[in-house]
Amino acid sequence: MTREDRELRELRELRESRPDYGGRYDGDRYDSDRYDSDRYDVVIVGGGPAGLSAALMLGRARRSVLVIDAGEPRNAPAAHMHGFLSRDGAPPGDLLAAGRREVAAYGVEVRAGRARSAVRDGGLFAVTDDAGRTVRARRLLLTTGFTDELPDVPGLARRWGRDVLHCPYCHGWEVRDAPIGVLATGPMGVHQALLFRQWTDRLTLLLHTGPHPTDEESEQLAARGIAVVPGEVTGLEITDDRLTGVRLGTGEVLPLQALTVAPRAVPGATTAALLDSLGLAPTEHPSGMGSHLAAGPAGLTDVPGVWAAGNAADLTANVLGSAASGSAAAGAINADLVAEDTRRAVRARKDPFSAASEARVCELVAGDRRHGL
Repeated sequence: MTREDRELRELRELRESRPDYGGRYDGDRYDSDRYDSDRYDVVIVGGGPAGLSAALMLGRARRSVLVIDAGEPRNAPAAHMHGFLSRDGAPPGDLLAAGRREVAAYGVEVRAGRARSAVRDGGLFAVTDDAGRTVRARRLLLTTGFTDELPDVPGLARRWGRDVLHCPYCHGWEVRDAPIGVLATGPMGVHQALLFRQWTDRLTLLLHTGPHPTDEESEQLAARGIAVVPGEVTGLEITDDRLTGVRLGTGEVLPLQALTVAPRAVPGATTAALLDSLGLAPTEHPSGMGSHLAAGPAGLTDVPGVWAAGNAADLTANVLGSAASGSAAAGAINADLVAEDTRRAVRARKDPFSAASEARVCELVAGDRRHGL
C-alpha cells in the first residue's frame, strides 16, 4: 500500500468516526455539503428546461443539487412544443416529467415552492422559500421567474398559446397559409409581420398601439403583400372555441384564424423580491421585448456565485435553446466549484494541524509501528 493510499484510508476512517467531519477535504474530493441536509453545492431556482438540464449535468458531476420549482413553466399554455429535435410535437409537461425522472436518478432533489430571498451567509447563499424553509448553497442558478405581459385586449389572454401566438418557429407551421393578424404594440411590429410572412401570404399588420411604419418599412410591407390596418383592436371574435376574427374600434370585424402578439417579459413579484435580495437588477432588452438578467456567455451575472440561464437571461430562447443554456451554465458552475475545491485542498494540505498533515507526520515519525504504540 502506498503512502497516499494509507493516508486516504486513515482520513476516511476519521470521517466515519466523526459525523461532524463532513465538511473537510478527504484527500480525494471536497465533500462540502454532502453530510448536511440543508446545504447543497448548487440551488437552482426554476425546474423548466434550463433548470432541469443544468441539474442533470451537475448531478452527473456528483454535485449535491436542489431545484426549487413553482410548477408554472412559461410555455404551460401551449399544448405542444416544436423545434426540439426528437421531441417535436410533444406536450411541454412530458419533457419536464421525463427531466425530473432523469435528474432524480443522479440524486438531484426537486422541491415544490418559490424562492423568495437569497442572501450571503459567509461563503454560502442562504435561500428561503415561500414556506419559510432555508437552505444554503455554494452557488445559485436562476432559470425562472419571468412571465409574459400580454396586450390589454379583452379575451386575448384566454387564447394565449392556442390561436394567439408569438413565435413563428414554435407555431408558424400549425397556422401556415391561414389568414393571420400581427398586433403591433411597439417598434417590433413590422419585423414580426415580415417574419410571419414566411408562413402565409394572407397577412395583416394591425397597427393598434404601435408606431406607424416608416417610409422604408411601408415599402417593405407593400413589397411583401402585407396589408396594414390602422386603429385599435377592441376585442376578439370566437366561434366554437376558435378565433375567427378581431373587432376594430370602428366596429368592423376582420376575419382571422390566428393573431400574433409581442408580449413583454417581466419578473413576477416573487422573482423581483428574490433579485432585489441578491442585488440583481433586470435590465431592459434592446428589442423592447421586456427585461432580462444581463449575463456572460455561460450565464454568470454581475453577482459572484450567481448564474442565470433560459429565458431569464435570453428572452428569445426556445425550449431547446433554454436547455442548452442550462447545460452551459452547469459546466461553468462545476468548473468554478472545482477551482474552489482545489484551492481548499491546497490550503488543507499546507495546514500543519489538518488531518492530512497529521497523517503525514504520523507516517514519517512512526511508520508502520504507529498502530502498535
